[in-house]
Amino acid sequence: MRLLPEDPVKRGRLQLLLLIGVFVLPLAGSGVAYLFHWSTGHRSNYGTLIEPHPVPKTPLVGLDGRSERLDALHGKWILLQFDAPACESGCERKLYTMRQVRKALGRDESRVERVWILSADGRPKPRLLQAIEGTRVLRPADARFAAAFPAPGTVRDHIYVIDPRGNLMLRFPHDADPARVIKDLRRLLAYSSIG
Repeated sequence: MRLLPEDPVKRGRLQLLLLIGVFVLPLAGSGVAYLFHWSTGHRSNYGTLIEPHPVPKTPLVGLDGRSERLDALHGKWILLQFDAPACESGCERKLYTMRQVRKALGRDESRVERVWILSADGRPKPRLLQAIEGTRVLRPADARFAAAFPAPGTVRDHIYVIDPRGNLMLRFPHDADPARVIKDLRRLLAYSSIG
């Protein structure tokens, strides 16, 4: 049983059509997938992308009582978390993740700052403050500050990433996998010409 015709002209035309089909069908398939918004469901990033928007320039108060602002850190990437000063195990895990992720960035470590926004009254334990040395611990002067940070659940459930221009852009879960956070941050730092 022959699949191709015996006539050489017809066989040549059929071979040409098959060859064209090999190149055109994948392009046509990708065009159809694009038009109908088909997706494989696979994302290259671990964190959840947030519609970028500026973080409010609300004054914050440091533990020493001095007024600070996040926009003073413009030019740096910021890892930020919200939590109560009592800092239960989930809070400590987020602080530890932020510290380890920053250290793992090696020579890019200086491009990243860590911020802990206190979500209640009180002061963290001195032992904890010593363990997270270098993390800025701040309290918002306005309780509405947290409203700018979108979250399913509460803002305490996430670690946020703010870009060097002061835009909120990414969030990680409270039990984030440090290796995957590092991978996302390395990619951001590699593609960023600022910060």
